[in-house]
Amino acid sequence: MGANYKPRVLCAGIDRFPRCRILVVGDVMMDEYVRGHVNRVSPEAPVPVVEVHDDGDDLRLGGAANVAHNIRALGGQTVLCGVIGDDRMGRECARRVAELTGSSHGLVIEVDRPTTTKTRVVAQAQQVVRVDREICRPVTGDTTEKLLAVSARELPSLDAILISDYGKGVVTQALMDGLRILTRDTRVCLAVDPKVKSPSLYRGVTLITPNLREAEAMSEIPVEDEEGLERVGSHLLKEFDCEIVLITRGDRGMTLFERGGKPRAIATVARQVFDVTGAGDTVIGAFTLGLASGLTPHQAALVANVAAGIVVGEMGTAVVPAERLKAALRDGVRPRARRRTS
Repeated sequence: MGANYKPRVLCAGIDRFPRCRILVVGDVMMDEYVRGHVNRVSPEAPVPVVEVHDDGDDLRLGGAANVAHNIRALGGQTVLCGVIGDDRMGRECARRVAELTGSSHGLVIEVDRPTTTKTRVVAQAQQVVRVDREICRPVTGDTTEKLLAVSARELPSLDAILISDYGKGVVTQALMDGLRILTRDTRVCLAVDPKVKSPSLYRGVTLITPNLREAEAMSEIPVEDEEGLERVGSHLLKEFDCEIVLITRGDRGMTLFERGGKPRAIATVARQVFDVTGAGDTVIGAFTLGLASGLTPHQAALVANVAAGIVVGEMGTAVVPAERLKAALRDGVRPRARRRTS
């Protein structure tokens, strides 16, 4: 890792996470897992019949709520700001958020839209089908005003505002303009896990963490080799007038771009990949916490990389407890050899 990036330095940063307070704003979801076994094919259509276990249902916080869950698991303080429906899943989400963070006051109810819910049917550890219940139209102006009011109240105690955009309608131009105004002339970091749908929303933020596909789409530059990747990173830094771009690359790890600095490749540490669900949530949560705790961008990216390597080895939406992350760092997790780009 180099002299400046010894595990003890990274672990010391993680020990400072409890002092950091991050407001998560974005698309709140519930992830539902229905588990069972497949023993036959339906006589009605060429599809498997899943025999559901009595204990097969499993609910987990998803989307922006999963980002908040990751921050809390890592020891950080967080407030969640988002939209739920006036329905069973919304009430369950509010209950879990209150249990996790101490309050659900940042959740705004829109009565004419359901709580976004993704139901995954899983058999023999394989996802058979996913069913989405959602409405993706932009939230109302009144809802945006309520989200910004919560953000303004929390601002004096914040180290960062993290926007988790899943394209479900919460992250709008009005919301982003309001957050930029709130954080102007402050030291509060504005971090974004982006969606390609409306990249112009993110201009002027502190950092963005797109995956490679999103980075290609936002820059309109295809990546066929390392030079292409560097062009994409440089373009995004300039296009969004941000300080940091962290591009996640699946089994090829991450590449960190900083304004005025050289790109830094970070190879993956994942040993096995069962499920990438929520890996981006883990990356943005751990990276933002790392920066808030005083780690350098490279150090924070190393921490986020190890955290992501842990969650992709779990089935379903998962989080990383701080002690497990520190143990992985102390045990000398080493990056896997990277394949050459063709």
